[in-house]
Amino acid sequence: MKKVLLAAVFLAGFSFSYAQEAQAKTTDPNEDKDLMTWYHKDFSTTKVYGVNTENAYKYLESKGLKPTTVVVGVLDSGVQVDHPGLVKNVWTNPNEVPNNGKDDDGNGYIDDVHGWNFIGGKNGDVDIDNMEVTRVVAKYKPVFEGDDSAKNKANQAKMPEEFALYMKSKDLFGKKSIEAKQSLQTYTMITDLIPNMVKLLGGKSVTPETVAGIKAPTEQKDAVALSILTQVSQSPEFKGKSPAEFEKLMKEQMKEAVDHFAPMAKQYDVNYDTRKEIVGDNYDDYSEKNYGNNHYEGPDAEHGTHVAGIIAGLPQGKEVQHGVASKVAKIMSVRTVPNGDERDKDVANAIRYAVDNGAKVLNMSFGKPVSPGKNVVWDAFKYAEDKNVLLVKAAGNENEDVAEHLAYPTNFKNITDDKPFVNNVLVVGASTNRNNELRASFSNFNKKMVNVFAPGEEIYSTVPKNEYRYLQGTSMASPVVAGAAAVLLAYMPNLKPYQVIEALVKSSNPNTENQFGDFSQAGGVIDVKKAAEYAYTNFYNGKSSGNTKPAKSVKKAVKK
Repeated sequence: MKKVLLAAVFLAGFSFSYAQEAQAKTTDPNEDKDLMTWYHKDFSTTKVYGVNTENAYKYLESKGLKPTTVVVGVLDSGVQVDHPGLVKNVWTNPNEVPNNGKDDDGNGYIDDVHGWNFIGGKNGDVDIDNMEVTRVVAKYKPVFEGDDSAKNKANQAKMPEEFALYMKSKDLFGKKSIEAKQSLQTYTMITDLIPNMVKLLGGKSVTPETVAGIKAPTEQKDAVALSILTQVSQSPEFKGKSPAEFEKLMKEQMKEAVDHFAPMAKQYDVNYDTRKEIVGDNYDDYSEKNYGNNHYEGPDAEHGTHVAGIIAGLPQGKEVQHGVASKVAKIMSVRTVPNGDERDKDVANAIRYAVDNGAKVLNMSFGKPVSPGKNVVWDAFKYAEDKNVLLVKAAGNENEDVAEHLAYPTNFKNITDDKPFVNNVLVVGASTNRNNELRASFSNFNKKMVNVFAPGEEIYSTVPKNEYRYLQGTSMASPVVAGAAAVLLAYMPNLKPYQVIEALVKSSNPNTENQFGDFSQAGGVIDVKKAAEYAYTNFYNGKSSGNTKPAKSVKKAVKK
């Protein structure tokens, strides 16, 4: 599932577990432009852990290198390909004639001009889908907990792997479905109490001092409203707002939360399934590949459009936002992730599609706790490795050690393995612009299984309807790294995925405060300029002991 965190106020005493998909802030025309682009900063001069974007380009150009275009596949919820901040950096299939109803290039996908949608069909597009644990429970409950106890036991003995998957899914299904219902009730209740909060303000602006001076109410609803208002008043987002401004912003925040949790009634409904009706494939047949449609955006492309902007967004109008690889990358939209959990079959096919159509970097800002089709995804990982394609994956937003809580798809087949089974997967945690709290509080971590950290909090980027917003999550950190990788590959196209990974890991700006050094292999935040220096010195400039061609051959490839 796509993972973005709400940057709203965390209300003490309530279940504020909104950790999946939500906007952080809407665009403010008076917003600090420095904040909008903070993740590009140079740590050496600003002491802010940005990724040093502009100096990377200057360094590579100083070496006389000429960039080639790198196609980055965005495997996500969809992308608004005509967004003014993206339209010039959207990949176009050179061998496909737009909208002629034919498969001109013979790749099995009709009119795939800017990518493909594996969660759509002739009857439209999938919006809400189940969580994976729901699908597993629906499939295996009759097998392992049916009416015939003897048959149940026989199936449990005969299918131990499936039974273990079922039991894990059943446990998560029970917990998560209850949490979703409770969260929906909580946010609905808070929404109903907004008028009470406005009344308590008595026409005064929202400040801790104002709220502290409010006399304790006798009515229970007002008492609860005051408790919430006390927490809200501590938030920079709300502090100083007039009652009218507070009411508007609070309604927006709560609507996002309610809109997020309301669909979970379907996501955790074992009888809900629109897949067959909309997509029309035989989902259990993993060999199927030619299904879907060319709806690059889909019903809700906020997440994917934001990701695309972080990679390759271009400034337009008064907007200063730009992606890390805005000068060298083209975005291929491969719609893979619904409002719910992505399906393994779609993930595998999306990887293969992007690889076969020229993408050299794939961004995968999604994850889930169980994966019944993990083997078919692992086969796709290996396929991408064989084609020298880098896969960049978000670590997840549960504030967990991923060695204890695997987030699929994973490049470790077993937690106990010393190293991943492929060498082309780069896993990314999220950092902040606060040195004393460098790891984002939501970010997953592990010194062995997470490679690097990158900015993932308060990231400003493109969203649908030609707009811009701040979002946060490891979903935002992953495309920062995907963009960095695209920059390296644009100027040094013969780099192998494992060399790109090594360059980013070895050159990260370290930080040992608050255990940050133990959260990833790198122990720091990526620096694109330093990574460029490392790659040029160790792999490009005739010093590679790996599979990179000598410098002369590489230079020829660059000049073409």
